[in-house]
Amino acid sequence: MTAPACALLVAFGALAVADWVATATDRTRVRYLTKPAALVALLGVALAIDPAEGPARAWFVVALACSLAGDVFLMLPSDRFVEGLGAFLLAHVAYIVGLLVAGVSPGLLVLGLAVVAVAVVAIGRPLLAGVRRGSPELAVPVTAYVGVISAMVVCAIGTGDGVAIAGAALFYCSDALIGYGRFVRSLPGSPVAIMVTYHVGQALLVLSLL
Repeated sequence: MTAPACALLVAFGALAVADWVATATDRTRVRYLTKPAALVALLGVALAIDPAEGPARAWFVVALACSLAGDVFLMLPSDRFVEGLGAFLLAHVAYIVGLLVAGVSPGLLVLGLAVVAVAVVAIGRPLLAGVRRGSPELAVPVTAYVGVISAMVVCAIGTGDGVAIAGAALFYCSDALIGYGRFVRSLPGSPVAIMVTYHVGQALLVLSLL
């Protein structure tokens, strides 16, 4: 890893921790700075590292840029959930392409499908049931999102890279917590858990490029 990438990774870590603290203490104004700044720093890491998978880096950069847009939409005072959902859906599509470019094993893809199928049954079914009960107009976009993020996790498993798999799994957990809290019921401590799993997951996906 290059020196600029290391410096940006440290900056990302500091901003991420600051955002977790601001989330825990409900400091919304602080989060207007820390939340997008953390992704900007991580985007800088992706641009500055010397990755083993050079072609995949471009798609990961696109994914991070879309994630940054999603972060901004979801933190606005007005409800921009659909716009944020769309931005993150595009982020996962970009990650899927990047992971495929990096190389996947057909056998591991089958394993990934089996693992993710279990997760969709355990997590996705109650989530989608909650969407249909409370916000039926969002059933189609949320279902599409669940499908795309699930495909991203399958592709991460398909690479056989433990760092990418851990990153994708944490990203999945973060989004599952968001969906569960919005459409099923809120869980104690979930706002902080959402951000910790999100930031660590994104960072691991970027580091999987090395």
